[in-house]
Amino acid sequence: MPRAPRKMRLTAAHVARMALKVVPDAEPLGPPPPLVAPTDEDFREFARDIIAGADDPGQIWVFAYGSLIWKPACDFVEIRTGTVRGWHRAFCLGWNTRFRGSEENPGLMLALDRGGACKGALYRLPPGLEAQNVELLCRREMGYKPSPFPPRWVTAMTEQGPVRAFTFCIDRNSGRYVSGLDESRIADALAKAVGGRGSMVEYLFHTVDHLERLGIHDPHLWRLQELVAARLDANSL
Repeated sequence: MPRAPRKMRLTAAHVARMALKVVPDAEPLGPPPPLVAPTDEDFREFARDIIAGADDPGQIWVFAYGSLIWKPACDFVEIRTGTVRGWHRAFCLGWNTRFRGSEENPGLMLALDRGGACKGALYRLPPGLEAQNVELLCRREMGYKPSPFPPRWVTAMTEQGPVRAFTFCIDRNSGRYVSGLDESRIADALAKAVGGRGSMVEYLFHTVDHLERLGIHDPHLWRLQELVAARLDANSL
């Protein structure tokens, strides 16, 4: 019988408190220079390139390790958990001053960085609808061109055997790569950052909560949710 999820210190009440600080964008913001917004044809080309790299174009899987777990942005017909080796989940995509952060308190997003291993969720896209669903994922994850967060194919080990899947990994040369931060510094950023699409508190809460529900315990993210909750509680006194 699956074990009940651990009780998080970071709660929905913390998320709701930070939601009061969200001010929706008055109008869509374009990418910061020198980046540009991809066109519709760019997104179709991104999808074609991803599918061209598949071993079997009729069996397309996407590996989710962050917000795609709780907000997939695509249709799927099967879900598994699996481990990708050679990459680890890290708050290394920064600094976000638009969607989940501001100039005063920029956000820091999850990406796959080199080294270690990462356990996450695998979604199999509906047969015959691969192209449109891959394009939806590209529109969600690749809002800038060139992308600091490009797709690549990886192999995930599951209970049913190896699965080839595409995912999104940090480009260390993109100018958006952030490294060398300790957990205290990361928690400081996550506890404060709020943008037009929500707070980093919400992002962290849902990611940890959904990982736990899948039976995936990430010690690093678990410590971060405790540190962020402690900061929020201290600020409320």
